[in-house]
Amino acid sequence: MTPSLILGIIGLYFLVLLGISLKTGSQDDNQTFFTANKNAKWYIVAFGMVGTSLSGVTFISVPGWVQSSQFTYFQVVLGYGVGYWLVSFVLLPLYYKQGLTSIYEYLAERFGPKSHLVGALSFFISRTLGAAFRLFLVAIVLQQYVFAQLGIPFEITVVLSVALIWFYTHRGGIKTIVWTDSLQTLLMIVAVVLSIVYMGQNLNLSTAEIFSLDSYPDYNRIWIFDDPSHRQYFWKAFIGGAFITLCMTGLDQDMMQKNLSCRNLHEAQKNMLSFSLVLVGVTALFLLLGALNYNYAAANSIALPELNGSPRTDLLFPEIALNSNLGAVVGGTFILGLIAAAYSSADSALAALTTSYCIDWLKLPAEAIAPKRRKKIHLGMSALLVGVVIVFYYVLSSNVIDSLLTVASYTYGPLLGLYSFGMFTSYKIDDKKVVLVCVSVLILVIGLANLPVRYLGGYQFGYELLPLNGLLTFLGLVLIRRK
Repeated sequence: MTPSLILGIIGLYFLVLLGISLKTGSQDDNQTFFTANKNAKWYIVAFGMVGTSLSGVTFISVPGWVQSSQFTYFQVVLGYGVGYWLVSFVLLPLYYKQGLTSIYEYLAERFGPKSHLVGALSFFISRTLGAAFRLFLVAIVLQQYVFAQLGIPFEITVVLSVALIWFYTHRGGIKTIVWTDSLQTLLMIVAVVLSIVYMGQNLNLSTAEIFSLDSYPDYNRIWIFDDPSHRQYFWKAFIGGAFITLCMTGLDQDMMQKNLSCRNLHEAQKNMLSFSLVLVGVTALFLLLGALNYNYAAANSIALPELNGSPRTDLLFPEIALNSNLGAVVGGTFILGLIAAAYSSADSALAALTTSYCIDWLKLPAEAIAPKRRKKIHLGMSALLVGVVIVFYYVLSSNVIDSLLTVASYTYGPLLGLYSFGMFTSYKIDDKKVVLVCVSVLILVIGLANLPVRYLGGYQFGYELLPLNGLLTFLGLVLIRRK
């Protein structure tokens, strides 16, 4: 596809998003921006959350990861299902009972201002890095296949991408995002299904063969039960997946802000459970797409694309969709799915970061914040995201989905420990020592994760780092407890 055609598709899509923004953002007030006036329909929220959870990382990086991990990521995805159940029946009742706008207000009420600050800071770092990871992937694809050919540098590509997101979210906030995310989820699913169908036809595979693991002998391993030291060992992946969901969804203002926009707790729980079922199925499609990508590339002599002189598995799907003989239908839907994936995660991240900064950092109730000031903060968060994405362009070399989950193991640990201690014990703590505990545990966990495997008897840490981080934080809080 030519750069001008791709830009035309992006321009038309942005006009649709802008139309939704004008419709949903007619009330330019804080209750609309922060909570959608507590009137969002649960099934719209559920469908839109699929796109937010998947994002550009799943859309591009999960298929690319199949080369090295095969289908073993599905073990993590099954753990996600357990995590969503815990969020539905343990955390959501707490949030609705206390009527929270920012979920970190709970830490202030339970422990004190320092704990509140640690929780908000953990989210701020986690979500900024997570959103940047997701947007980075989309930006490098646009740069590689569109803007580089027009002589536009990567930095401008990122600025333009974030500016478009800011433009359609700065008024309606979460109310706009609930609807735009649903559209973006639909486009993402259509893109992956069409890609699977067209690639399967090109490889002369029947429908049954497309969905048969026997068609992918080099990439069809799902389960690892025989080697506990392996990084993708089943129980490490499964339990780690449950805790990743518990933290990256249940303890994340971005994801919970959508749930808290539902009319009541019952509808929020229906939203979470139905969303989790759809998410597991759609992620399985992305893994299947990854195996098809590598078979198709081998059959058509397509080399792995490079970025800054290094091969990048993340760019194989874009290379096939845009530069192979699959046609304009696959290329066009890929671009729409890609942009949808990027916008569905970045737009809600900007709204959540703005909400957390206003309420957790400025310590102001939602109704006390002037809309003009809120918009300036929203703009500042956009600028921060631009800066982090540009840094990633020059320093990031590994697969993005793996990097994202590894970072989550470090940054969400303090939240897991604090909420667990708050919900399952009746102790108070010495609030002034919370920062010391969390920083000490973080240094310890990073040190353990980076020990040479020869010192660990060949054992490799995987996603179990997150529950380990939370457990050590919990034990640290026990040391500073008081009645």
